[in-house]
Formats: sequence, structure tokens, C-alpha cells
Amino acid sequence: MFHLGIPTTRAGTCVTSDSKVVRDIFYDGNPKNERCTVVLRIASTFIRFGSFEIFKPPDEYTGRKGPSVNRNDIRIQMLDYVISTFYPEIQEAYSDNTIQRNAAFFKEITKRTARLVAEWQCVGFCHGVLNTDNMSIVGLTIDYGPFGFMDRYDPEHVCNGSDNTGRYAYNKQPEICKWNLGKLAEALVPELPLEISQLILEEEYDAEFEKHYLQKMRKKLGLIQLELEEDSKLVSELLETMHLTAGDFTNIFYLLSSFSVDIDPSKFEDFLEELTSQCASVEELKVVFKPQMDPRQLSMMLMLAQSNPQLFALIGTKANINKELERIEEFSKLQQLTADDLLSRNKRHWKEWLEKYRVRLQKEIESIGNSDAWNTERVKVMNSNNPKYILRNYIAQNAIEAAENGDFSEVRNVLKLLEHPFQEAEGFQEVKEDAEEEGATATAAVSSQETRSRQPYCSKPPLWASELCVT
Repeated sequence: MFHLGIPTTRAGTCVTSDSKVVRDIFYDGNPKNERCTVVLRIASTFIRFGSFEIFKPPDEYTGRKGPSVNRNDIRIQMLDYVISTFYPEIQEAYSDNTIQRNAAFFKEITKRTARLVAEWQCVGFCHGVLNTDNMSIVGLTIDYGPFGFMDRYDPEHVCNGSDNTGRYAYNKQPEICKWNLGKLAEALVPELPLEISQLILEEEYDAEFEKHYLQKMRKKLGLIQLELEEDSKLVSELLETMHLTAGDFTNIFYLLSSFSVDIDPSKFEDFLEELTSQCASVEELKVVFKPQMDPRQLSMMLMLAQSNPQLFALIGTKANINKELERIEEFSKLQQLTADDLLSRNKRHWKEWLEKYRVRLQKEIESIGNSDAWNTERVKVMNSNNPKYILRNYIAQNAIEAAENGDFSEVRNVLKLLEHPFQEAEGFQEVKEDAEEEGATATAAVSSQETRSRQPYCSKPPLWASELCVT
């Protein structure tokens, strides 16, 4: 995340021991022993939105309250500390008016959070657990748990296997972070009256998010000369095309820098082939849309939704049932779909969007004198905003399995690679461990992963990766 240019806490060290701890990592009643490990995390502060919720008064429905309820003296002290230490320019500008100072602080953290989430959305990063306790008071990405980078573009992608309702889905991240800011606003009363903070939130958050998101997307598309109103629609249509063709989010953005306005027909066909190769195959789509519920269970749930809505609400949601019905319908269609039909359909969708993109790039050229210099700069900007490498789950899994067997060379390979996410890894040398340091036992373990590890680190996920679950 740091090398992608996204505000984040850092990891300084990772120390692993031979001591074991029992973990039920999938919450399915199958615990196993894992090595005890400590990661040293580094940040200017680990104070979160949730830190201010320890003062919460009793809830009118549940009666639950914060452990430091009525300790306004501590809240004032903590707020003073946060602003004077991490927002000194605000402290200095409003030293004689506490309400104005607190309002300026809340406005700044609102804008930082909006920009942070915009950055996440532009690289397909999903946090996984965006509660108030996982939101940094200085606008950093914090608390990496069941996070993940989206592979196939799906706006409803959920990276956390235990997020059954999709509360923290990719497309809900901007909305949930705004909600969390609303909870911070409530926790700052009376030091900052709610009518002031709510107005700031409504006026600043969406506008800042949309502005930063579109600025970043323009760079990802190489729109470096003009800022046109139609750009937002072009981005939306690109994402819709990605969704329709089940395209790989990272790789398709990366490929677009090799598209040019005056591309000749034969090269255009080659480009189209390369682009559609980053879309899911029929086999991959069958895995994606495979029904997840037993037909009898689904039938029972549908009857229950009709006959006893109250009971149904306790054990299921309408959204989940609708999602399952969509899966069944899509899976049925896929049984009749051939690979050639899918390729033809995908090419048609991409041709339509690329023509709109070509027209938009033409407007860039018409506004400047030297098209060669413009194109060089355009490619440079795109290649510094569209990563070639991200930490995909299958890459992490290969490294984890090797490390669990005593070989940390793949961990070091991946770490080294991710320090240069925008660069081609030509001549990238795999880091070989000293056999004495790691022990010779690793050889057999690694050979069992040979076939998996040979894929280029920029490849879209292999079929086996669809079984991976992060909780």
C-alpha cells in the first residue's frame, strides 16, 4: 500500500516463533495449530474514530454504554492532544476559538478519509472490516485483517469470507466510511455540536471523494490535458464493460496504456485479443456463479419469506436470496455458452468502449500541438498510476504455504516485488534463502508448489484460487 502511494500504517518487522497457538481460521469448527507471530506496526498514532466512542452515553434501546461515559475531561484532553500533535496548523490558526478549531479538524479528517477511500477504489483495495475502530484519526489505512485486492471486477466484491451480508463490499466502502465519520461526529459532542459536524460531513465528504476519484481515474486513463464533464461517464462505462466481461481490474487498466488513437487494424485486433484474455473464461464464470445453497434450503427460505417474514428476517436476507436466484439463472445460461460465443460477446463490448475512449483521446490531441510529446507523457502518467503487481490472494497463498514449511524465500520474493508495483519485473531475480538459515527441509515442500509458483506475478488468478477464503 505504501509503495502504491496510499496513506497507510507500516509493518516494521515480522517475528515468527516455533510456539504454536490454536486458531479456527475459517470459523467452521476445524481448529489447527499455527505458529505464534508478532508484526510490529508503525504509525504516527494508532488513535481511531472508535477511541472517542469510549465516552458514549447509554444506548436508548440496548442500554450499552462506553467504559468512560461522563468523563468529558478525558475526551477534551484527548481531542486537544490529537489536534495539537497531528494537526498543529489547525491548532495554531484557531487557538482562541475551540469550536472553530474542532470544526476545522473534523473538516480535515472528513476530506482525508474521502481521499483515502477514493485511492482504495482506484486500485481495487478492499479493507474487509471497516468499523469505527478500524478508521485512523489521521486518515491512514489501518488494521489489515481480512483485506484483499479485487481480481475480476465486481462492484459487490466482498473480500472477507465472514462478512455474510456484504456490509463492507467494495462498492460500499465510500458509504460506510462516511457513516463512520457520522459516528465520530456523534462522539465529539459537546466539544463540536452535531449541527456543525453534520453540515460539514454533507458538504465536504461526497464532493471530496468524487473530485479525488475522478482526478485519479483520469490519470489511470491518461487524460492529462483536459478535464471534461463527460469523463465521469467514460469511467462508469469502462467499469460497466469490465463487469459485463468479468475483466481483471488491475490488468485491464495496465494494458490501456498500449492503446493509441491511430492504432492500425491488425494491431487493434492483437490489442483486443490481449484485453479479452484478461476476462474470465467460461470455466471461471461457472465457478463464480455456482449456486451456493441446497435447492431444498432455498425452497424453504422462499416459502418462509412469504409465510413468516419475521422469522425469515432472523435467518436470512432478501438480498442474499435474490443473489442466489441470480446465480442460479446465470449458471443455467453458462451451460449453453461456448468459449467462442463468450469471446465474441466480450470483443463486441470492448470495441464499443474503446471507440468512446479513442474519441476522448482524440480531443486531448486536438487541444495540444505536439502529439508525440503528449503520448509519451500520457503513457508515463498511466504507468505510474496503474500497478502491474498487487498482492493477489493466490500469490500470498503460495508464499504462506512455503513459509509454513520453513522456506521464507517466496515471502521475500513477493515483498521485493511489491516494493516496485508499477515497474516491469524483467530480470527480477528470485531471492534464494541460505539453506543453513532456513533448513534443508524446505525443498520437498516447495516442490509440491512448483506448478503453482511458476505463474507470472501479474497473472490473473488461476482456477484453484477461487477456493481461497480470507476471514
